[in-house]
Amino acid sequence: MRFLLDTHTLLWAIGEPGRLSQRATELMIDPRSELLASTASLWEIAIKFQGGKLNVPVSRQYFDFHFSRIGVRRVLAVDQVHVYALLALPPAHRDPFDRLLAAQCIAESAQLITADPIFRKYPIQAVW
Repeated sequence: MRFLLDTHTLLWAIGEPGRLSQRATELMIDPRSELLASTASLWEIAIKFQGGKLNVPVSRQYFDFHFSRIGVRRVLAVDQVHVYALLALPPAHRDPFDRLLAAQCIAESAQLITADPIFRKYPIQAVW
């Protein structure tokens, strides 16, 4: 099974794993799970860091190390198929990062590991 990690899920897995649900933790450690992160999440983290809203040591080395440690197999680039999927999404809310993650789930046939209930408004499977 393929799972995309929402931005907060990614940050919690790296720095505050106790905040993850038991189900999220089980899915993330299951060797049959293919964990994905998104370039959109890295971008969102960079924006929050630069705006002073996030205090993590953002660097390629930091993320490469932690992605490997938590089992992220691939970081999805934003591709035209993701944008096409985004165009078909209902206008559930305006957060461009959330909308792009939902679109990537559709295009990549992935479920989203997220605690955010907004994703129930999208035609994706969100698990927590």
